Amino acid sequence: MELANRVKDLTPSSTLAITAKAKELKQNGFNVIGLGAGEPDFNTPEYIIEAAEKSMRNGFTKYTPSGGIVELKKAIIQKFQNDNYLTYNTNEIIVTTGAKHALYTLFQALVNPGDEVIVPAPYWVSYPEQIKLAGGKPVIIAAEEDNDFKITPKQLEEAITDKTMAIIINSPSNPTGMMYNKDELKKLGEICLKHNITIVSDEIYEKLIYTNDEHVSIAQLSPDLKEQTVVINGVSKSYSMTGWRIGYAAGNETIIKAMTNLASHSTSNPTSIAQYAALKAYTSDEDPITEMKLAFKERLDKLYSLLIDIPGITCNKPKGAFYLFPNVKEAAKLNGFNHVDDWVAALLEEEKVALVPGSGFGADDNARLSYATSIDLLVEAANRMKQFVINHQS
Repeated sequence: MELANRVKDLTPSSTLAITAKAKELKQNGFNVIGLGAGEPDFNTPEYIIEAAEKSMRNGFTKYTPSGGIVELKKAIIQKFQNDNYLTYNTNEIIVTTGAKHALYTLFQALVNPGDEVIVPAPYWVSYPEQIKLAGGKPVIIAAEEDNDFKITPKQLEEAITDKTMAIIINSPSNPTGMMYNKDELKKLGEICLKHNITIVSDEIYEKLIYTNDEHVSIAQLSPDLKEQTVVINGVSKSYSMTGWRIGYAAGNETIIKAMTNLASHSTSNPTSIAQYAALKAYTSDEDPITEMKLAFKERLDKLYSLLIDIPGITCNKPKGAFYLFPNVKEAAKLNGFNHVDDWVAALLEEEKVALVPGSGFGADDNARLSYATSIDLLVEAANRMKQFVINHQS
C-alpha cells in the first residue's frame, strides 16, 4: 500500500520520539527524569472541571457550531479587549480543537502550492510540517543566540521573495522563552505591511512571563497591522488545559470564515464540554495563573543557576513559557560527541535524563529542557547532567 507523498515527507516529532524512549525506559524500571514536557504539571483548576461536569449534566453534549459556541467567542472577545486592547466581533473569531488545529486550519486556508512562509528558527516543531502539508515552503531564518533568538528587520527583508505570503511570530517562544518587545515588533510589522505579508502571531504563552516585560501583540500596534495579522491563542498553557483541546484564531473575517468552513469538514466542532470549560476559565474571577507563574519562576531561577554551572553549557535566560534552551555544543564536544543529538541520546541512556535535541527546533547546537516539573526533580536532573559531562570529559 502506497502512502501519500504529503505524509511520507513529514519529519517525525523529536519531542514525541524522546518521550517514547523515556517512557520505554520507565516501563523497564529505570528512574527516568523527563524534561521534555510541553505542558504545565498542574491539574486543571477545580472550578473549571466543575463547570465541565455541570455542562454535561445540563445536556451540553451535542454538536455545536463549527466555529464554536457564541458564548465562548464573546468571552474571547472580552479577553482580547482586557489583555491586548484589541476589538473583534464574533465573525472574526474561530474556536478550534486546540491552538495547533487553529494553525493547521489557517495554513490550509491561506497557503497555495509553492507559497513561502517565513519561519524564524528556533521554531516550534510543527510549524514547518504544517506549512508543507498545505503545499507551501517553509523559509527558515536562523535567529542568532546573541540576539536572544530573535530575527532582525534586515534578516526579514532579505528573506522575502515574490512568493512570500506569511511569517510566523511566536512570542513568548517555544522553545526559547524569548519575547519581542514593542519596538522590535513594530519594525518587523512595517516590513510585513510594505510587502503585504500575512502575520501569524502565536501568543499561546502570553500569560507565562516571569519578568517585568509586558506581552505585546503585534496586532495591537496599528489598525493596519491588526488587519494583516491572525492571532493564535488558547487555554492550554495558561489554564493548564492541554488535554481539553481548545484554541482559537482571531483575524480578518474572510480568513476566519474560510477556516470555519474547513473545520466543518474536518472536526465538525470543538468538543462541546471543553468549550464550556474554557468559557468558565475566561469568565471566572478566580486566578490560577498567579500560583502557576510563581512556581515556574522559582523553578526557572533554580534550574538556570545549576545549568550554567555545568562545563560546556551556556544559556540565555528566558523571559517566558516554561523552557530553557541551552547551547550544549561545547559540552557534547568535551564528551567526544560530534552531534548534540548523540549527546542527548547518551545522556538519556546513561543518566536517565530526557531532554529534547534542538535539531527538531532548527537549532542543532541546543537542547530544550522543560521546567514543568518539581524543583527536586530539576535539581536531580541538573546534578545528573553535570556528572555525565564530568565523567565523559576526554
